[in-house]
Amino acid sequence: MDALKIARAPLALIATAALLCAAASSRAQAPQWRAQAVEPRAIDVAGGRLSDRVPQLARQAGISISVTSDKLWRTKVKPVRGTMTPGEAIARMLAGTHSRAVQLSATSWRIEAAAAPTQVARARRAPPDVAPPPPPAEEAVIVTASKLDQAYEDYPGAVHILDGSDLRLGGERGTDSIASRLASVASTHLGSGRNKLFIRGIADSSFTGPTQATVGQYLGDLRLTYNAPDPDLRLHDIKNVEVLEGSQGTLYGAGSLGGIIRLVPNDPDPNGFALETSAGFSLTQHGQPGADIAATVNMPVGKGGHALRLTGYGITDGGYIDNPVSGENDVNWTRIAGGRAVLRLDLGNAWTVDVGGIYQTTVIDDSQYADRDAPPLTRSSAVVEDANADYGMATLVVRKDFGDLRFQSSNAFVSHGLDERFDATGADDVPRVFEQRNRTRMLTSETRLWRPVEDGFGWVLGVSAIDNETEQRRVYARTLLRATATGVTNRVTELTGYGKLSLEVSRGILLSGGGRITHSRLGGSAEDVQPLFAAAGSEITASRTETQLLPSAEALVHLVPGLSLYARYEEGFRPGGLAIEGQFVRRFRNDHIQSIEGGVRLGSPYYGFAASLSAAYAYWRDIQADFIDGTGLPTTANIGNGRITSIAGSLSLFPLDRLQIDLNAVYNHSRVIALTPEVFRLASLRPSNLPVTNAFVDLPALGSLGQLSPDAAPGSIPNVAEYAVQASVDYRVPMGAADLRLAGWLKYVGPSRLGIGPVLGDEQGDYLDTGLTARYGDARRGVSLSVTNLLDTTGNRFALGTPFDANSGGYTTPQRPRTVRIAVDYRY
Repeated sequence: MDALKIARAPLALIATAALLCAAASSRAQAPQWRAQAVEPRAIDVAGGRLSDRVPQLARQAGISISVTSDKLWRTKVKPVRGTMTPGEAIARMLAGTHSRAVQLSATSWRIEAAAAPTQVARARRAPPDVAPPPPPAEEAVIVTASKLDQAYEDYPGAVHILDGSDLRLGGERGTDSIASRLASVASTHLGSGRNKLFIRGIADSSFTGPTQATVGQYLGDLRLTYNAPDPDLRLHDIKNVEVLEGSQGTLYGAGSLGGIIRLVPNDPDPNGFALETSAGFSLTQHGQPGADIAATVNMPVGKGGHALRLTGYGITDGGYIDNPVSGENDVNWTRIAGGRAVLRLDLGNAWTVDVGGIYQTTVIDDSQYADRDAPPLTRSSAVVEDANADYGMATLVVRKDFGDLRFQSSNAFVSHGLDERFDATGADDVPRVFEQRNRTRMLTSETRLWRPVEDGFGWVLGVSAIDNETEQRRVYARTLLRATATGVTNRVTELTGYGKLSLEVSRGILLSGGGRITHSRLGGSAEDVQPLFAAAGSEITASRTETQLLPSAEALVHLVPGLSLYARYEEGFRPGGLAIEGQFVRRFRNDHIQSIEGGVRLGSPYYGFAASLSAAYAYWRDIQADFIDGTGLPTTANIGNGRITSIAGSLSLFPLDRLQIDLNAVYNHSRVIALTPEVFRLASLRPSNLPVTNAFVDLPALGSLGQLSPDAAPGSIPNVAEYAVQASVDYRVPMGAADLRLAGWLKYVGPSRLGIGPVLGDEQGDYLDTGLTARYGDARRGVSLSVTNLLDTTGNRFALGTPFDANSGGYTTPQRPRTVRIAVDYRY
């Protein structure tokens, strides 16, 4: 079911009743068209700007709607969903705004400004001796990721809601589009389909191994990954993206230590045919050109309220890294193709079933890192380091609207593959390749029943199950010779029950609390090992179980209209598993995080500004980290305990009706406060020809080795920038029947380190990323020109090259050079 609900149902009902009473009082003088019966229709329109929602409502209701003032187009309106007449739908959408609807004919309506009320702010939010101002129209913004359909103003935490059309403006860049707009979201930069995501400095490693991710990724309520890298799905036909910062263990369970990223797709619409297309061509300075094309089709199926929605896309990004050894230039081409399909079946009595699927393939011709001391954008490599990723998901979602209650069962099967090649050439300069093959299969199911938060009360109860199996196999290749290396298979089955209650205990004071209990069964096996070693490790690979209880508590206080304080406590965990150690496999334990957060929100677009500030502290016990051992091979271990402090702030300014300026920043301070003896034991497993004298260890978030001795002091968590700043501006200029939209952004990522110690302590980060887009057109068609990396800076996003030469410290991952894209888009 569509997660966007009416935030304040009583207000909507009052507005609807007023409209009906007004119509009834003038029935005697009504024109003939008022006597005509108006058939209710299924309406499903999200909240947002009036300019974006009027066309959707008009199409679904079969009416025409005019708006009398340019200023009204910017009004934030409420979401509307259900079966109702056009008049009821418009009344609900406009409830709480300074506008009204006037019916002109049986199929024609006009929206015009209404007289401003004297006092319409909710009395329960205002002190008795203060006359509150009118409520802001953006009360309709709903945090659907809360699983309680909670209004943004009542959500006790740091959350960002990004509009899907804004993310696609200027060219679709997948997860990079999200990270470039939020200071708190960071990523490794191995390449599309190979990266790991971090939020608030909660980072474990640069490589994807047996450990579960620290950021949960979802499409609606469907988990996208478990212990696989970010699939980097393209964001075509995505309604919005919700980013929740901080641990979300109660509602999302294992793998949400740093937060979650939730993609909300557009739903199939049974009320009419719709087509949306776009095509672009790009030129990259110092590199090769690229192109992209995408299309979305929505079509009704029969007359029973069924609908089919299809999305397809293809993207080619030209290379820009030269390889003097092979004599080839611009070797790192990337090609992405994929699509999404959903068939919605209306079973009647408010039951719907969505059957769908996703597929995306990513082909990377060669790595995108460069030699640090070579000319810019140059890497000398004797082998090709290509990669291929394939992601597929089959989905089944069942929904039921009971009125005050909602029911949803979300089920999916995921198949995810990643093949990578690394340069393993040794000191003899004979070309060698290390090949790694990862295959993940996951079954996931979640069923929940909830009462959306209305009138200060709401709750959710849910159960979920996950069955995940990941196989990792490894091969060394030299000319025609191939030798297998030890691999590992990890299996985990999770059964979970959770619940949460939100209650307004007094005027303007909201308390929430809940818990989650998860029972995990863990198992696995070593792959491609000799029978003797396999027998010796049989006890290690035997199945075992773990049970975790994750409580949470939250409080939010509305001090005065436009000023709120909140505090929250949350826990999270990741189950243990098996890792490779030479010819054996070895267990690693679960890790656990406890976090406390406090924040303040001030203002709203109604007042011309909106600001927030939050501070969070997390204690991370038995940190799981995928790192490189002394032989150059990825492995996993519990490396110690850590503390992370994060301070984040945001400010939005609305100086003009069509101008918005957004600023956000984050400061992270992270320390590993206790190292385990196991780290130093594993670091000692290195061949005698490795040109170092001390033990190498990798601390979290690394994918690299740091040089430490067992008595060395713990240090900061690498790969996490201490600070980052992001800014964006969006301005619309009316030009007759069309608009000129100008949008720009920049993000500065502060310095960080790949590893610990003098060998791998080289800095990375400390770069500025920028973009600018201009689009001229209307709601149906437009042409756009965009430029990324305006200053054509090289930067260093990631200091890791091949793990088999990690101790050289001689690599950088440059930004894509300045790229200019021209594109057209069309909607019908």
